[in-house]
Amino acid sequence: MPGERNDPYRNFRFRVEIEGLEQAGFSEVGGFDASFDVVQYREGNEVITPRKLAGLARYGNITLKWGSTESMELYEWVQACIEGTIERKTVTIIAIDDEGGDVATWQVIEAWPVRYTAPGFNGSGAEVAIELLELAHEGMTRTA
Repeated sequence: MPGERNDPYRNFRFRVEIEGLEQAGFSEVGGFDASFDVVQYREGNEVITPRKLAGLARYGNITLKWGSTESMELYEWVQACIEGTIERKTVTIIAIDDEGGDVATWQVIEAWPVRYTAPGFNGSGAEVAIELLELAHEGMTRTA
């Protein structure tokens, strides 16, 4: 198409929206992938090579990393799950172009915390304290 740009998106320009939460920016998002089980099947009167059929779709857990701040929203979501209230949320990962516009969007459905890692501390270090949240989910779609 005339005028269409096909430059790849940069991986450092993104934002994450979690339904109902106002958490600030994230430094890293990873793990969102999809794969399919392969089921091998062979009837007794067929050749020795089995047919391969599509099995269950599987989705990898999403990991979010962010610099620790006074915000407790994500931790409170984790704590609610620990206490037995699993609240599933939609998570949207949005790639941003050089001009600041949204260019690609992945939506993760029915996500909920399965692991939280508090920051490590080092008296002689100078790095930012990073928290990590791992989310299980039931599906991912690219919506733009």
